[in-house]
Amino acid sequence: MKPAICFRPRHWLLAALLAAGTAQAADPLVTDPPRGTFPPGQAELAIPSHGARMNGFLYTAAGPGPHPLAIFLHGYPGNERNLDLAQAARRAGWNALYFDYRGSWGSGGTFSFGNALEDVAAALAFVRDPANAAKYRIDPRRIALVGHSMGGGLTLLATARDPGVTCAATLAAWNFGGAPARWKAEPAEGKEMADYFRATTDPDAGPLRAKAGDLEAELAAHGAEWDVVAHAADLKDRHLLVIADTGTPMDIATYQAFTAALHQAGASHLQALTYDDDHPFSAHRVALAKGLVKWLGSECSP
Repeated sequence: MKPAICFRPRHWLLAALLAAGTAQAADPLVTDPPRGTFPPGQAELAIPSHGARMNGFLYTAAGPGPHPLAIFLHGYPGNERNLDLAQAARRAGWNALYFDYRGSWGSGGTFSFGNALEDVAAALAFVRDPANAAKYRIDPRRIALVGHSMGGGLTLLATARDPGVTCAATLAAWNFGGAPARWKAEPAEGKEMADYFRATTDPDAGPLRAKAGDLEAELAAHGAEWDVVAHAADLKDRHLLVIADTGTPMDIATYQAFTAALHQAGASHLQALTYDDDHPFSAHRVALAKGLVKWLGSECSP
C-alpha cells in the first residue's frame, strides 16, 4: 500500500517572508523611505552667522512631520562628514542638518574655534526660527547634536550652554579646550598638531581660512573655559552617547577623563562605548549608524 501524499499550504513560509519583509522595511540601514505625499528631500541652505553665510543642507524625512532634527557637526578640518549617519537618521524619521562653520570649506568669514562654537548657536537659532521650522517640518523641541572629533567637543560645549538641547552624541570627541594642557605633557603630540594647523589653514583659501598661529594662541587663551571635562556637571542631566576609538591616544584620553567626570557628577542618561578602530571609525560605519539610530529612537523621543 502506497503512503498517502498530503499537500499542505506553506502558510508558515509566507508568514516568514512577510515578517522578514516587515522587519526589513522598518530597518533604516537597508530600506529606503516611501515617496508618498510628503517624500524625503534635500534643501540647500544659507545659514547666517555673525554677518557671514554658512553653507549647509538639510536632509528632510518622509512624512508630514514635524520631525525631530539631528545636527551633524564635522571635525577639524572636516574631511569626514558622517553623511552616511545623517542618511540613516533621515531614513529613521529624523531631519538631518549638515553645515560648514565660518571660514571652512567655502563658508564665508574666518575660521576659529570660538567662531565655530558661535556657529553652532547660529545653526540652532536658524532651525528654531518659527518660519524655518514650519517650512522644513522641524520639531524644535526635539533637537540632537551629533559631533565628530572637534565637532564632538563643540557638541558638548554647545549642549552645556543650551538647555533646549537634551540629546548629544559624540564620536571620537576632540577636547580641544584641554589640548594645551595635554600638549605640555605630550610635546610631540603638540608639535604634530601645530604642523597640522599649518597644513590645513590659509588666510585666503583653505580648507580653513585662518592663520595657524592664531589658532594656537586662541587655544592658549581660552582652553580652560572650553575644556569639556570641566563641564561634566552641566551635562549630567542630558541624554549622552559617547563613543571613542582606541586607535588615537588623545581620543581615548578624552573619553576616559570625560566619562569619569560624568559618573562623578551623577550622570543619569549616559551610554558610553569604544571601538577598536581609527579616528574616523573606518571599520565600524554600519555599527555606528545602527547604534546612533537606536539611541536617537530610544533616548531622544518623547
